[in-house]
Amino acid sequence: MQGVIVKGIGGLYYVDCEERVIECKARGKFRHKGLSPMIGDEVVVEDDNDHEGKGVITKILDRKNQLLRPAVANVSQAFVVVSSKNPDLNVTLLYKFLLLCEYNKVRPIICFNKMDIESENSKAIGEMLEKSGYEVLYLQGKHGVGIEGLKAKIHDNITVFCGPSGVGKSTILNKVLGREVMKTGDISNKLKRGKHTTRHSELVRVEGGFLVDTPGFSSLELDFIEKDELKYLLPEFEPFNEECKFNNCVHFKEPGCKVKEMVEVGRINESRYEFYIRTLEEIINRGNRK
Repeated sequence: MQGVIVKGIGGLYYVDCEERVIECKARGKFRHKGLSPMIGDEVVVEDDNDHEGKGVITKILDRKNQLLRPAVANVSQAFVVVSSKNPDLNVTLLYKFLLLCEYNKVRPIICFNKMDIESENSKAIGEMLEKSGYEVLYLQGKHGVGIEGLKAKIHDNITVFCGPSGVGKSTILNKVLGREVMKTGDISNKLKRGKHTTRHSELVRVEGGFLVDTPGFSSLELDFIEKDELKYLLPEFEPFNEECKFNNCVHFKEPGCKVKEMVEVGRINESRYEFYIRTLEEIINRGNRK
């Protein structure tokens, strides 16, 4: 049988084989190879002859990608959830989440939540990001507004929720599933950020695909991205990356740069380019410190 690992607890793995979920152990050979099964893995399962109704994972199929936090494999898309108010929108943090998605070859769908509280700023930034090549949805998760549109994106995907604490990821997940799978917490008035209420990662089958909720992050380190990789992680750069005067142009101080030209004429958003330069300088300075 072939299936997807949806949960792992204490050396036991629960594999969704469509007809049923089978509790499995993993063959010792994986441990000897330094390979551990993880949530999202597509695996081959055989019956455990010693335990009726149980199984043994005999093969882990090649992974398309692997996230470390949360530890999930084969993620195909991410709902990047943000809000303009409660908490206030941190645009730099949003851009970092988008970089993380692009780096891991995960398709990001930006979800502006809490549109009932504040919509003007969300719409302005959302329109800019749509012009930059991203898909944007507008939600009122608490009231179920926009949830059907979200459901339509889930089929045939393993979808991860990401975004800052307190923006309503768990609330949206519960609305999608129609039941409370993840506990939700109130915003801390003192800290203005969400309480960490999501306790573990688990795939949940819904709408012909799988969802996984993640803890919220207040900051993101991108110290694994190399200088020459960064320019390929902004989709609005893609049509112009190969049109510069120099093949190794990183769109910074080089003459004859097509990307800088597109910024000047308004084809590429200036704030997005400024974020790119700040991130590039961080990468360069990191390399100089080594």
